[in-house]
Amino acid sequence: MADKIRLAKYIAHAGVCSRKQASRLVDEGVVIVNHRAANHIDHVDDSDNVTVNGVRVQGKAQLVYYAYHKPVGIDCKLNQADTSSLIHHLPSTTRVYPIGRLDKDSRGLLILTNDGEFCNQLIHPDFHQPKRYIVTVDKPLDENFCCKMARGVPVDKHITLPCTVEQIAPCQFSIILKQGLNRQIRKMAHYCGYRVIDLYREQISSLNLASLNLSENNYRQIQKSDILKN
Repeated sequence: MADKIRLAKYIAHAGVCSRKQASRLVDEGVVIVNHRAANHIDHVDDSDNVTVNGVRVQGKAQLVYYAYHKPVGIDCKLNQADTSSLIHHLPSTTRVYPIGRLDKDSRGLLILTNDGEFCNQLIHPDFHQPKRYIVTVDKPLDENFCCKMARGVPVDKHITLPCTVEQIAPCQFSIILKQGLNRQIRKMAHYCGYRVIDLYREQISSLNLASLNLSENNYRQIQKSDILKN
């Protein structure tokens, strides 16, 4: 029999969600282990009865990866009751979830997977996987905008990490981030006196949406090697 592993890791390996998300589910009380509410310190294996939201979790899932071209108006929260939720646009053959959300008003590349370990590898700042965005704001950029954004500005009591910012049109810039604070680009631009009117994520690590020739609200299965830099 295989050694028992931490509950969050077990749920992630089963393809339900990432470890971090699994911990949240435990806090929410929707994870049951052997007919009792789960604890974060639980260690389990396939001999245990583990359910998430009433669905049995068992065995390591076959890992899959998809690129999805998210349009404006789709909410990345997987809420079955919300008609605008991403859950209604996911592949039906395998349970997957998004890595690195885009807010409802943003569009562009999402990666969908059931690989919880890979999710952590891609979004954790220690791994430094870049994400590139094209951003349009409500007025022409001043000469100090790009330097100010690139150095870092206050967002939610943090100073954002240094990043690469380049003006590409009077009211448009590209930005490459290696962190993902909530609505970070919008808040950075607001601090500098601008309002974002369009935010498009075109690249995550090595995967560029344009190269996929993928129209909005469509997805395509990809390989893990298509995403990560060498």
